[in-house]
Amino acid sequence: MKYNVLSIVSLGLLLAACCGQPKPTYTVPAPEDVMMYQVNPRVFAAESSFNAVAQQLDSIRALGANVVWFMPVYEVGKERSVNSPYCIRNYKALNPEFGTMEEFSNLVAQCHEKGMSVILDWVANHTSWDNAWVAGHPEWYTRNDEGEIISPEGTGWLDVADLDFDNQEMRLAMIDAMKFWVNEAGIDGFRCDAADFVPYDFWKQAIDSLRNIPGRKLLMLAEGKRKDHFQAGFEMNYAWDFMTALRDVFIRDSSALLLYRTDSMEYDSIPEGCVKLRFTTNHDEASKLSPVVEYQGERGSMSAFVIAAFLRGGALIYGSQEVGYPEPINFFHYVPVDWTSKPALRAEYARLMHLYNTLPALRKGETIPCPNEDCILFEKRLGDEQVLVAANVRPDAIRPALPESWQGRTVTDLMTGERLTLEPTLALDAYAYRIFQ
Repeated sequence: MKYNVLSIVSLGLLLAACCGQPKPTYTVPAPEDVMMYQVNPRVFAAESSFNAVAQQLDSIRALGANVVWFMPVYEVGKERSVNSPYCIRNYKALNPEFGTMEEFSNLVAQCHEKGMSVILDWVANHTSWDNAWVAGHPEWYTRNDEGEIISPEGTGWLDVADLDFDNQEMRLAMIDAMKFWVNEAGIDGFRCDAADFVPYDFWKQAIDSLRNIPGRKLLMLAEGKRKDHFQAGFEMNYAWDFMTALRDVFIRDSSALLLYRTDSMEYDSIPEGCVKLRFTTNHDEASKLSPVVEYQGERGSMSAFVIAAFLRGGALIYGSQEVGYPEPINFFHYVPVDWTSKPALRAEYARLMHLYNTLPALRKGETIPCPNEDCILFEKRLGDEQVLVAANVRPDAIRPALPESWQGRTVTDLMTGERLTLEPTLALDAYAYRIFQ
């Protein structure tokens, strides 16, 4: 009997080895439960970035992340190149700057062991000029009247060649390459770059095909704001309008009421179970200005983050914002970040995301706003769970009135653990926020 059990186990291991990536034992989170961390490999190390990221996984998990999004890790083109990771020479090859396929697969496996799913940045709209497709299949690209392959019109992206999605062979090659990373590296989905530039019917075709991979649950995020992304099969897309509204409020002194209006507009007609990814920064925005600078200092950046994460859910931390990196980050090149700096700020992010992960009302509860021109003040309700969130969007102290149902209530300050009885108004210092239950 012992021999038979050992034989069955051995046979199982042999089949797993022969059949490629074993089925994951972790759980890919539902979109409404996603707490995403964006990895730009070029802020972790000048070379062998995969190994450097692996050393930081416990810190990333401690922030509360359950999904790790890797910016493009593929081989970068050389012809007309500016060294952008979004200039893909080979969809099935890794950038040697970052490491080997074995190292990347090990990194994915380590993420899974720590309870984090992995999504890869997918660049469907264009390739590098020295991608083998250019010479081998010029008909796969958009061409001008002279038959010359062109860059994506109106973008200024001269380092890349525009793909023609009217070509069915190209579509199938693209989908095959996407499946490669699911099957060979064990990833759990994609963040699809410039998704608004790519036709709906390709995304529908690709996502339907990906979801037919046996035994795999995938998370699909579109970098775009078209509502048809959700009909195509994406569960998440970008809250670009909300980020713009945050800037209008924090930088241009617009009324805080704009944030409620934008929130309602973004979620109008979105299918149930789908989510807008909310953020204060990402690799594109941080390449222009640090969020610490953009939102009027560290306190302003944290107030903005609380609003982005808790008003509706779908939170993103861009790797480096948790240590308050004060300069722009050019993701075309290595930028060293001191991951040991500002431990108190990192702990603050971790505390906020602990609340996010452990209080379902903060992620997906009903939002009951208490309108005010100078602060965001709202209650989140889910079942018997009630949480009150207040965030000052101004550089001056304010004292907004609290909802009557919270006045005189004895509550816990969820950031400090302090017990207190709320007065009719709440004192908020410049860019301060408070979270009560």
